[in-house]
Amino acid sequence: MRLNEVTYNDAKPIEGYGPGFFRIGGEVFHGAVLTGPEGTQIWGGYDAPDALLALAGQIDVLFLGTGAEIAHMPTELRDRLEEAGVGVEVMASPAAARTYNVLLSEGRRIALAMLPV
Repeated sequence: MRLNEVTYNDAKPIEGYGPGFFRIGGEVFHGAVLTGPEGTQIWGGYDAPDALLALAGQIDVLFLGTGAEIAHMPTELRDRLEEAGVGVEVMASPAAARTYNVLLSEGRRIALAMLPV
């Protein structure tokens, strides 16, 4: 078996998570987070769409982690993101983190917004 080192360019991988926190690129963030080509920041959740809309043109897909379980995102938010040209994939936060890491390692243009588990 041959092992290859994964390079993540400027974005940082999700290294872990637990009740109310995420560990991303060696830092711990409490609450909802947004990570992608511009780095990682605390995200205000569904009531803070501007940070997500600012990703238009920078990414092809936004993964939205809805917490411990998969849930629907607000229709108004989905409509606004789609109008801006931001594709959205909704899944539980653990699945979203795993998917983000895999596609990040492939050099894809992606971002991840997650609600805590």
